[in-house]
Amino acid sequence: MSRARQTVTLTADLVILTIRDGVLSVLLVERENEPFRGRMALPGGFLRGDESLEQAAARELAEETGLDAGALRLRQVGVYSAPNRDPRRPRVVTCAYLAIAPDLPVPVAGSDARAARWVPVAEVADPGLAFDHDCILADAVDLARTLLQFSTIATAFCGPEFTIGDLRAVYEAVWGVGLDKPNFHRKVTDADGFVVSTGGKRPSATGRPAALYRAGSATELVPPMMRSRFGA
Repeated sequence: MSRARQTVTLTADLVILTIRDGVLSVLLVERENEPFRGRMALPGGFLRGDESLEQAAARELAEETGLDAGALRLRQVGVYSAPNRDPRRPRVVTCAYLAIAPDLPVPVAGSDARAARWVPVAEVADPGLAFDHDCILADAVDLARTLLQFSTIATAFCGPEFTIGDLRAVYEAVWGVGLDKPNFHRKVTDADGFVVSTGGKRPSATGRPAALYRAGSATELVPPMMRSRFGA
């Protein structure tokens, strides 16, 4: 192995997940510039000046899609440094971030993107995304699925008030499985600090009004919501 030091440039890439029409969706942009001009990719770009990687991620999100990262909690997925992951030189290393939010608006393409749109994760197909973004997306979705087991992050997919049915739909969309309603309801309401009743109800045209909840103060699920216990 050569002992020569590598000169590298740094980028930040974002995996923004939301649920649209009951389907787990990711924000993608169509690249305006080479390499991979015209291919779909995750939003992101190069670190500039005195920015942190988190600041670069927020700026690129605004520039490429018009979305404000201020309301999004960024969670690091990983660092990707394979020598040929990006054909540009000097070598490009990226740090990928995951953010989850409900009811995100239709994105507006900015300076570095021809188009920006929400795409169902299951429909991100061949020829796939630019660079190694297929791998990054897969890792981010796996992280989201794991976080749903051990943390209260599922409420981040919901609005300020939601029903247990809304929350169950989040798990079903992210995990890709159907869940037993009574079992899920019991596990959610038994988990300390996961959800808190607002005392309100949502009218239903087909049955009894559904009780409304908000996110509780807990960040960890005790006990965890293990997929295997639901047969997933």
